[in-house]
Amino acid sequence: MAKPKRIIAIDVGASKVVLAEFSVAKNQPPELSRYAISHLEIEPEKDSHAPATLVATIRELMRESGIKPATLYLSIAGHAVFPRFVKLPPVSKDKIYQIVRYEAEQNVPFPIDEVVWDYQLLQGETDLDMNIMLVAVKIENIMKLTDAVQTAHLEPRVVDAAPMALYNTVNHNYPSSEGCTLVLDIGARSANLIFVEKNRIFSRSVPVAGNAITQEIAKQFGLSFAEAEEAKKAHAQVDLGGNYEGPADETGQGIAKVVRTMMTRLHAEVNRSINFYRSQQQGSAPSRALLTGGTSVMTYTDVFFEEKLQVPVEYLNPFTNVTVGPEVDGEAISKDVHLMGEVTGLALREAGTCPVEINLMPPDLVAIKTFRRRQPFFAAAAAAFVLALLASWGYSLQAHSQAAAQLADTQKEIKGLTTVKRGLDLGIEKREAVEDKVKAIADVIDRRSRWIGILEELHTALLDGMWLTQLEPTVISDGFLTDFSITGRAFVDKMKPYQDKKAEPIEVFRDRVRASSMFTTNTTITKIPPREAKSFAQDFTIRIQLERPIPVLEKQEEQGKKNKKKKKKKQGKS
Repeated sequence: MAKPKRIIAIDVGASKVVLAEFSVAKNQPPELSRYAISHLEIEPEKDSHAPATLVATIRELMRESGIKPATLYLSIAGHAVFPRFVKLPPVSKDKIYQIVRYEAEQNVPFPIDEVVWDYQLLQGETDLDMNIMLVAVKIENIMKLTDAVQTAHLEPRVVDAAPMALYNTVNHNYPSSEGCTLVLDIGARSANLIFVEKNRIFSRSVPVAGNAITQEIAKQFGLSFAEAEEAKKAHAQVDLGGNYEGPADETGQGIAKVVRTMMTRLHAEVNRSINFYRSQQQGSAPSRALLTGGTSVMTYTDVFFEEKLQVPVEYLNPFTNVTVGPEVDGEAISKDVHLMGEVTGLALREAGTCPVEINLMPPDLVAIKTFRRRQPFFAAAAAAFVLALLASWGYSLQAHSQAAAQLADTQKEIKGLTTVKRGLDLGIEKREAVEDKVKAIADVIDRRSRWIGILEELHTALLDGMWLTQLEPTVISDGFLTDFSITGRAFVDKMKPYQDKKAEPIEVFRDRVRASSMFTTNTTITKIPPREAKSFAQDFTIRIQLERPIPVLEKQEEQGKKNKKKKKKKQGKS
């Protein structure tokens, strides 16, 4: 019987890193051998994925758990990837890649050369239906992860997206589920929604999760982020209202109300996603929900969503059909099971064919792996060449002219290789020039990403029946945009359900905007023109102040001087 293979799975989230070792035997489900988890106590504004932080964390987890290097399966957090679901017209198999690439260029919000992307063909309702799932991630984000694990002496075989790994976990552990299952993975930075239904898959990431709760607690109680995080861990539970018996102390009661407010926002996003899935993807309404993720274990979270969604809600158990080895502490794994879904899905990639097999490996690593696979062939070719030379030497007295001809051919090949090397050197110089240009426009890409996030936050805050008509910068100071104004309208009849004695609908919208981590509390309503008697809509203007100003002027002259100096330095060396 073949010896089981040992593999490593690493899931890198916004505030935690999970490292697990699995033993995988042929035609058998994987078995968890050991694992370790590190919770990154880092504020959202700081980069928890900095290479130095990741390298140190991975090395410490390996030392703590005693896990040695092995074949690595790696996953990147759901908020960092861009899933898109596209229906294709019936085409022949040799045309699929060209059409999928075109769809990727149209649907991914970045230039196609700046992302790593992969796709999965999904079975349709009929043989003529062709649906694809596109998954893309910015090259710089994926390189942070792969560089970190390589520095820790690990070599990734697959780079998966966390939502897709969770999908494979649910598919393996709940094979007989009828209807549509909604997986709600509530993490620190985002909540990932994954719909699992027969031959359908749909995934969406929303920015309402643990960090948003912590930031709101910090705002309400005047605490630092770290202090608010500790208060959340100590007191957090969902206020269920009615006859709910909440915390006895005032602080606990206040935190419970904050948690309910944020969970209500998340529920609104869940409803919006369900409606989109049913209307655009022709899916069914969820008949059950599975909770997972670090924030999902707050007290009464399952009760809250069961009451709101009106379906059974339970916690995802990734070890229903996956074995936990005897060396794993049973009490510890029972407390950490809500964080193990992604690494289990990664291990299933080694155990056999999974319904979704996405690989977001960076191009440079793919090239290196391809070269390594070909090395034995290169060695065999070199050995054959040496043997040929030895044979020619043995027959040199009888075949001197043939040896001379072979020598001339060899010299010709060397000359050709020298020409190739010069071309490669020129290509390297061109690549470095391109990298300089990429660095020069990196801030432009960052600003565009910021604006995408700003527009998503504004869209999330809108009440049903509101829409925006204009966005205009208002304050630019020292080359940074600090304030902008938005103008919008609201159907009068749609606003009636939001009206109460405490606040008008426009004020409710303003408060939602203030609650976002992207904007400050200085966000104010600047104009509400009187509504004409027969008007069906109410105009409004709100001035919004950014928490982090956005640069609007580039230091082109300074960058140009740096590029010229760099170019002269290279020319001097050559």
